[in-house]
Amino acid sequence: MSFPNNFVWGAAAASYQIEGAAYEEGKGLSVWDMMCKTPGKIWEGNTGDVACDHYHRYDEDARLMQEIGLQAYRLSISWPRVLPGGTGAINEKGLAFYDRLIDTLLKNNIQPWVTLFHWDYPYALYCRGGWLNRDSADWFAEYTQVIIDKLSDRVLHWITQNEPQCYIGLGHQAGEHAPGLKLGFAEVLRAAHHSLLAHGKSVQVIRARAKIKPAIGAAPVGIAKIPASNQPEDINAARAATFAISGKNCWSNAWFADPMIFGKYPEDGLKLFAAELPEIRDGDMKTICQPLDFYGVNIYFDETVRARSNGGYEVVKSQIGPPLTTMPWEVTPEALYWGPKFLFERYQLPIVVTENGMANCDWIHLDGKVHDPQRIDFLTRYLRAYHRAMADGVVAQGYFIWSVMDNFEWGHGYKQRFGLIYVDYPAQKRILKDSAYWYKEVIASNGAKIF
Repeated sequence: MSFPNNFVWGAAAASYQIEGAAYEEGKGLSVWDMMCKTPGKIWEGNTGDVACDHYHRYDEDARLMQEIGLQAYRLSISWPRVLPGGTGAINEKGLAFYDRLIDTLLKNNIQPWVTLFHWDYPYALYCRGGWLNRDSADWFAEYTQVIIDKLSDRVLHWITQNEPQCYIGLGHQAGEHAPGLKLGFAEVLRAAHHSLLAHGKSVQVIRARAKIKPAIGAAPVGIAKIPASNQPEDINAARAATFAISGKNCWSNAWFADPMIFGKYPEDGLKLFAAELPEIRDGDMKTICQPLDFYGVNIYFDETVRARSNGGYEVVKSQIGPPLTTMPWEVTPEALYWGPKFLFERYQLPIVVTENGMANCDWIHLDGKVHDPQRIDFLTRYLRAYHRAMADGVVAQGYFIWSVMDNFEWGHGYKQRFGLIYVDYPAQKRILKDSAYWYKEVIASNGAKIF
C-alpha cells in the first residue's frame, strides 16, 4: 500500500520560532517580541531572539531538509521583518532573506509552501489597534502584495493564515499567546471578523498578482471529534460535534471555515453570539468567501464523543492514564481519520494536513544520536489513519510534520521538542533524529513504509 500519486510529503516551521535575528537588519518588532519581554509569560524567560538562528543558517537547514528527502517545506514569513511598520516602507534586507531562502529551497529540490501569517503580528500595527482595527484587513492585503510581487514567480502554494483560533482565542481572549489580551467576547469576535476579512483580501491579491497560477488555502486548527463506536448514531454525533458552536470561545471549525468557504457564519453561532456580534458590513461575507484550492488543517489530538439517548452528544472521558505527549496532549491517531473525513464531507476541498506531530522527551544519547521511537510510533499510527481516510474517499494532497526542527514553542519556550532535527541551542548544532531517517524512508516509499 502507498499514498496517492503526487502526494506531497513535507515538514513545517514558523518564522518567529526558528529565525532568530529578532533585532537585525532592519526587522521591526512583533507582538511576540513584546510577549517575550513580559515577566512570567514564557517558560524560564526564554525568547525568540536567537531561536534556531535559521536567519543565518538557512543554507545548512535546507541541506538537512534535502538529506531527509523532504519534497516540501512549509515556512512562514515574518511580516515585521519585511514591513517593520506593518505598512509603508519595505525592509529590503528582510525581503531579500526570503528571496534567498526560496532560491535555496528550490536548489535543493524542495517545494516552498508559504504561510503569510503565523502569529508574529507587527507591534507597530498592534499599537494602532491590531486585529481590532478594521483597517487591519487592508494592512494585511498590502503586506500580501509585497510578498506576492517578490516571490510568486517561484512559489506556487500559499497559505494566508495559520490557526486563527489560537492567535485570536489564545491571544485576545485567554491572554496566553501574544499579544496577551483578555478581551470581552464582543471584541474577540470583532478581531476574528477582521482577520477573516484579511484572509479574503489576501486571497484576492494573490489571485490578481501571482506570476504563476497559485494554489491557495488557509491552515486553521482542526477540531474533530472521534465517535465512541462505529454505530451510526455515534458517528452522526461526532460529525455534529465537529462543527457545533458550543460555547463563547474560538474553539470551532465552523465559525472560521464557514465564512471562508460558504460565505456565511454558522446559524448556531449567530444565535449563541447574538449579543456580541461584530459589525458585518454589506459585502464583507463576499470578500471573505474567496475560491480556495485546498483545506489546510492542523491536527494533533481530539476528543471522543457519543450520542445521548435523548439527542445531542456528550464527551467521553479519557481512560485513566491515557497515552500523552510531553505537552501533554493525548495520543489519538483516529483524529487523522475522522478530522479529514468530516472536513472533506462538509467543505468539499482537497485536504492537506499542514501540521501533525508530537512533543517528545528527546536528548542526545551516549552514542551521540537522538533516538525517538515514540515519535516514529506516533507518526505511523496517525499516517495509517490518514491513509484510511483517503481509502474511504477523502481527497488529500499532502502531509506536513510539525516540525522540521526543534524550536521556540511559544509560551513553552524551549521546553518542548517537536522536531525531526534536534537542535542543541547553545551550540546551534543540528542532529537528525531517528525519526528523520525513518521519515526519509516513508517519503521514498510514498508511505508504504508505514504498513
